[in-house]
Amino acid sequence: MAATPRKNKTARRILAAGAGLVTVGALVAAMPSAGAAGDRSGGGHGHGHDKGQGRLVDVQLLSFNDLHGNLEPPTGSSGRLTHLNEDGTTRTIEGVGGVEYLATHLRQARQGHPYSITAAAGDMIGASPLVSGLFHDEPTIEALNRLDLDVTSVGNHEFDEGARELARMQNGGCHPTEGCFEKGKRFRGADFPYLAANVTNEKSGKPLLDPYFVWERNGVRIGFIGVTLEGTADIVSAEGIKGLKFGDEVETINKYAKVLERKGVKSIVALLHEGGLPASGAYNYDCDSPGPGNGISGPIVDIAKNVSPQVDALVTGHTHQAYACTIPDPAGKPRTVTSAASFGRLYTDTTLTYDRRTKDIVRTAVASANHVVTRDVKPAGDMTRLIDRWKTLAAPIANRPVGHIAADIENPADAYEKPLGDLIADAQLEDMAPADKGGAQLALMNPGGIRAPLSHKASGAEGDGVVTYGEAYTVQPFTNMMTAVDLTGAQLVTTLQQQVSGPNQAAPKILQVSKGFTYTLDMTKTGADRVVVSSVRLNGEPIDPAKTYRVAMNEFLSGGGDGFTVLKEHKNKLVGASDLDMFTAYLAAHSSASAPLPVPAADRITVIK
Repeated sequence: MAATPRKNKTARRILAAGAGLVTVGALVAAMPSAGAAGDRSGGGHGHGHDKGQGRLVDVQLLSFNDLHGNLEPPTGSSGRLTHLNEDGTTRTIEGVGGVEYLATHLRQARQGHPYSITAAAGDMIGASPLVSGLFHDEPTIEALNRLDLDVTSVGNHEFDEGARELARMQNGGCHPTEGCFEKGKRFRGADFPYLAANVTNEKSGKPLLDPYFVWERNGVRIGFIGVTLEGTADIVSAEGIKGLKFGDEVETINKYAKVLERKGVKSIVALLHEGGLPASGAYNYDCDSPGPGNGISGPIVDIAKNVSPQVDALVTGHTHQAYACTIPDPAGKPRTVTSAASFGRLYTDTTLTYDRRTKDIVRTAVASANHVVTRDVKPAGDMTRLIDRWKTLAAPIANRPVGHIAADIENPADAYEKPLGDLIADAQLEDMAPADKGGAQLALMNPGGIRAPLSHKASGAEGDGVVTYGEAYTVQPFTNMMTAVDLTGAQLVTTLQQQVSGPNQAAPKILQVSKGFTYTLDMTKTGADRVVVSSVRLNGEPIDPAKTYRVAMNEFLSGGGDGFTVLKEHKNKLVGASDLDMFTAYLAAHSSASAPLPVPAADRITVIK
């Protein structure tokens, strides 16, 4: 059955955040005459015969997170999941994800559920493969509209191109410099509201986007509060978020839970772009299982334990992990907390039982489970046509060969040192080593900037082992400018220690390093002590704390991103080409059809566990 038409699209609201942004009037369409901003009733999806007129109504909440513009089926490790067998062993599920299949699975899941909501927890766009990223993620917003997404929070990657571009994603309009990508078509923006309750104008304190959204169907009302992680400013480019403040997640959710309560909305879901780390990487792991070493850790645990009991469920993201857990609220009552991994490989199906008399969710009846987006279903034809349309536009750029590889070069999420990370760091070092290009002696690459593996199997007609520009772009979609800077040996050691201490202690961010730079990580210790200082060497020589070294890194890192505050203390910065240009140039220079590039050994960081 067709989805109910959307209401009040013109109510999308983004406020100017600072002098660098256009005025409110230039960003915002006319407000509707009825209701405050954010208090818009969503039509929902009218799937199946209308039921649920009794006191208790089962509301289906379908959710996902961290799609990152992955419209086409992701490849290599990005297209896999781990399944936990009953006997405790695991198996790998190959070939999952892809928006054509996600659409089919969601549409099938909605059948027979007249009360069905689809929500997301941020990073729908940003760090996207070329078929979306080349067009500033207009294809992904279009796909999400067709997917009947009702609401999402923003994530940190929604700010990759700044608040002004996020406004365009919401409100529509052609790109300010590149114009309209399709002749005679104007980008219409998102049919669903982006929520960012904790992103405010530093001067006025007003939210950048609507803080909440109320979904309503036949008297059933459920409020959604959307927030991104408080640390967003530390992991995005500072230029694009000037004038914005990212507030505490718990304080913000609790504030708007009270607002919704005052409006008579007692059933509340928080969409939170922050997450946790389950003890197992298997998507079906029972993170409520007791025992030492079990369960879930990470920022979401403390957040969930402090978010008001008024909130009935938390849909989370950011860590790209899969879980459907219960974490006690401040009153000690269990509350569901979910995440559906990333790249459209999973979706979560949560049943919220709504009591018409109390207007609240019966928490004891809440049930959640993650479901695999398999590719054994018929792909959604409208999504296939959408992808093909954009691929045709991208083809002249995307299909150009840039190199050859001998086998898959992986980017495993659970490995501190990654073969692909070594390759990228080597490419950056080689480009910036010449004296006139920076004189770099080593290179450091942030792991979050590597978005996908390089797969040996052909993605199109290029042939196995051929790396196309589109595939290279998918690996490094940010096109960060590279820099060469002066750091002392002491600052280098501090950089390594900041990988595993401070904000990175719970979830280490291990920098990928170029050839010749070696050291040992002792993960049996805690904090900065995990770095064995005496082991840090460059080309076999111990690092001298007082000596100055030339280090290549992207501008995100040299600006102190990802918690590497010591890197902001650099001197004598020289700006080079983009990381993507260096990567493709290295592939071209070091590989051919007859001599493809071998898989790096990933033997630069010794890890003691």
